[in-house]
Amino acid sequence: MPGARREEQGVGADEGDLPWSYPEAVRSESSIRAGNDIADQIIPRAAVAIAVAVGLGAVALAMAVTGAGRPELLLDPGAVVRWGLPLATVARELAAAVTLGALVLAAFVLRPGEGGPWAPAVRTAAIAAVGWTALCVAHLVLSYSQVSGRPFGAAGFGRELGSFVTTISYGRTLLVITVLAAVIATVTLAVTTPRGALFVSVPVLVALGLQAETGHTAGTASHELAVSSMFLHLTGAAIWIGGLATLALVLRRLGGDLPVAVKRFSPIAGWCAALVGVSGLINGWIRLGSASGLETRYGALVVVKAVLFGLLVLFGWQHRRWAIPRLESPAAIGVFWRIVAVELLVMGAVSGVAVGLGASAPPVPQQPPAQPSPAEIVTGHPLPPEPTTLRWLTEFRWDAVLAVACATGLLVYLRWVRRLHRRGDAWPVTRTVAWVAGMVIFGWATSGGAAVYGHVLFSAHMVQHMVLAMVVPILIVLAAPVTLALRALPHRSDGTRGPREWLLALVGSRWVHFFSNPIVAAVVFVGSMVVFYYTPLFKLSLTTYAGHLGMVVHFSLVGYLFVNALIGIDPGPRRASYPFRLLLLFGTMAFHAFFGIALIAGTSLLVPEWFGLLGRPWGPTALVDQQQGGGIAWGIGELPTLALAIGVAMAWARDDERAARRGDRAADRDGDAELNAYNAMLASMADKEQGK
Repeated sequence: MPGARREEQGVGADEGDLPWSYPEAVRSESSIRAGNDIADQIIPRAAVAIAVAVGLGAVALAMAVTGAGRPELLLDPGAVVRWGLPLATVARELAAAVTLGALVLAAFVLRPGEGGPWAPAVRTAAIAAVGWTALCVAHLVLSYSQVSGRPFGAAGFGRELGSFVTTISYGRTLLVITVLAAVIATVTLAVTTPRGALFVSVPVLVALGLQAETGHTAGTASHELAVSSMFLHLTGAAIWIGGLATLALVLRRLGGDLPVAVKRFSPIAGWCAALVGVSGLINGWIRLGSASGLETRYGALVVVKAVLFGLLVLFGWQHRRWAIPRLESPAAIGVFWRIVAVELLVMGAVSGVAVGLGASAPPVPQQPPAQPSPAEIVTGHPLPPEPTTLRWLTEFRWDAVLAVACATGLLVYLRWVRRLHRRGDAWPVTRTVAWVAGMVIFGWATSGGAAVYGHVLFSAHMVQHMVLAMVVPILIVLAAPVTLALRALPHRSDGTRGPREWLLALVGSRWVHFFSNPIVAAVVFVGSMVVFYYTPLFKLSLTTYAGHLGMVVHFSLVGYLFVNALIGIDPGPRRASYPFRLLLLFGTMAFHAFFGIALIAGTSLLVPEWFGLLGRPWGPTALVDQQQGGGIAWGIGELPTLALAIGVAMAWARDDERAARRGDRAADRDGDAELNAYNAMLASMADKEQGK
């Protein structure tokens, strides 16, 4: 029976409902097209084109409502720039969305093969990326014209534009986005596998991250929160809009795979909707400041955008509950695509309103303070109050990306545990407790007191570092998330790659095996500290959000690989013997001591242009604080190391007990043949000795 087969494979509830075998009438592409020719050929393409037109119209309406299209009193660049820039922006974002959405479908949803929808989806991504590149060029030129107040085509415009993209940070960012789009367009043409589609989607995310650094978020006092939430907003919207548009464009090639493709894309769209909703609330709170901001024209547009988003969620819910179950019937496909067409139109309107809001001034000025303090000049944030034990626990400066990652990790892990229990499989409570504790501590380290004070105190930064690299990884390793995922995630047998297949590919890859090797993991673990703190990487993590995010991801991942090599439950490379594990552990303990002593004895301040210019009226001097950070690196590093040593010893003892029990069972089965043979050997040796 299908249900029994799925249970034997450990298939979860989400994809266990997929119709792996369709009736021939449904699988036949000609039967699906019969009676639905209009819905199949005209509606999808028309919906995509009209969605773009609706988005452009929504931009124009939003600018008219907020007055963003009115001429500037000074240095007005002209009507072409005032109205052309927002229109180019929404078109650029829609092109980027189709690029990313098509690549995500090719990596996770669509089945590779000749004559199917996979190749058209990749071609759609390539064509969209070409358009994205051209629109990035137009956006760059119009952006310079707007910020400089120089009309497009004025005398010396080209020379000034060259200076803008080489000497001004904003111009360089726009140039990098444009170059990335061109590279993506070129590389996408060579994509032939789902792995290639996944790899190419990474620079698209990088481009969206750079885009999040521009606009109103660039000058806000809540810079990191605004940038991280905007990145989530752009990513979620791009995958949602682009994926749905790509499904519409490749509809004729889907055939009998349409029900499966839609069912697989539906949860992806659900997660994207959650990202867009949460990040939209954060951005609205930053820009409106309070409920009174809703009374302004800008606030009215925010309400309109929220209502349109609510309609999108409603359509998505209706889509999942009503249309998807009827996809196996060819007669229902036309109804389904009418719903999708309406979704695309609303998405276009939401995108247009969003760009119109971005081109308008919000009620809360998104500019630095007129008379900033030294801390605000250096860090972009007011100096936090003097740290106390209570403030270490209560002060928060939320990082949207990492906070959402923690919440998602908690939700997904608990959902997987529940899926196992519903299937009748057990999962140790201690592992669940370890995971919850690890996520809570990770959230505190990245958004709580360690993050707030780690921005102004080297000692607090070292607390954050040690927690991320040594405390959180121990809890995560004890929770065995990879083992749980492999048991709970659904299995696919149709040639596509779902989360389980990608996880298996990652665990079995040569790169993971190399970096998971105990010796390599230990070298990277200890060497990263020296490379990070004694190179410009430390400064980069303080001055840029991308650098900070990279630091968090790197040290958390390196810590996980090292701890997993010592006491891990998850799949990995062949683990070393227990004596060798202890040797590696003692080596890292010695290095932590050496690194801490080097900081304690150091007389040169690391990143003096940061820690030395904050103007703190409380706490020790910057150099003394750095020396205290060395003591923290030594002290906090030793405690988890001791816990790991105890864990390795306990695992060694349990392994010896299991070996002894196996030996006892073998002896019971064969009458202790091994011991008898050993005694006979000793007796023979004794007889030979006596014979001499």
